[in-house]
Amino acid sequence: MKHIIVPATSANMGSGFDSIGIAFQKYNHLWFIEIEEGLEILINRKQKLKIPTDKNNLIYKTMVGFYELIGKQMPGVRLIQEDYIPLTRGLGSSAACIVAGLMAANDISGCNYSKEELAQIAAKIEGHPDNSNPALLGGMVVGALDKEEMRHVKLKMPENLSFAVMVPDFPVETEKSRGVLPYTVTRKDAIFNSSRAALLVASMITGNIDNLKMAMDDRLHQQYRLPLIPGMADIFKMADVFGSKGSYLSGAGPTLVSVLTDDTVSGFSEKMNGYLSTIPHKWTLEVLKPDLEGARIISE
Repeated sequence: MKHIIVPATSANMGSGFDSIGIAFQKYNHLWFIEIEEGLEILINRKQKLKIPTDKNNLIYKTMVGFYELIGKQMPGVRLIQEDYIPLTRGLGSSAACIVAGLMAANDISGCNYSKEELAQIAAKIEGHPDNSNPALLGGMVVGALDKEEMRHVKLKMPENLSFAVMVPDFPVETEKSRGVLPYTVTRKDAIFNSSRAALLVASMITGNIDNLKMAMDDRLHQQYRLPLIPGMADIFKMADVFGSKGSYLSGAGPTLVSVLTDDTVSGFSEKMNGYLSTIPHKWTLEVLKPDLEGARIISE
């Protein structure tokens, strides 16, 4: 059997709505092998939400779609899935399944598509590239998608950054989180976000991380999703007090992320864990470094 790992991803990064994302060193695992016929799926690690073990499994559905795209018959497969990316928490669990399915199908079919070609397919499946790009390519990636193609740039980030990932014990469904967003925004808010997104990219490239607090501010999605995530505003305020360089809502939520320098990790973690223990709901804080490689087959 071959073994694929796919990193967790954090989309939007505040102002980069549906366009900017980053990969973290937290992984889903997939072992796969072609069999004579049929479908066998084993889930090694249970989560609160049940993962389908039939043809409704997202990894398998993605593989079927890949084979339809290349005009070949889908063979029988055995899949072993071991997930450490939490479901419905805004850390790219769906994108990880799509990327794993594409890589497995690409390998079994012998197509040998490049990561760039797979990134084009994944972005169109997802409808936006901010999770699928970093899942495949690693690092922090800026992407734009139109009807014909997706373009992207992988940024070189400062090496001394870590990310405090705060995950609550309640989910927020992506459909519900997208449903609260307005169809139109004012010119003022559009200018606000375009300037912040540009500042975010420029600051990461140049290492001017003191800009991140402003650069990660947003008026396209976070203010509308605030009521869905109890404690979000206060956690952001306390993150500033405890030394965060900037904080944002990860994807559709409810996970919150604060950007830290490596030398502030221990102090921030101790203080933030203390604060999180005093508010409603259970929050889990994990400090992660960026994954710079993206999805890969690591062994057989």
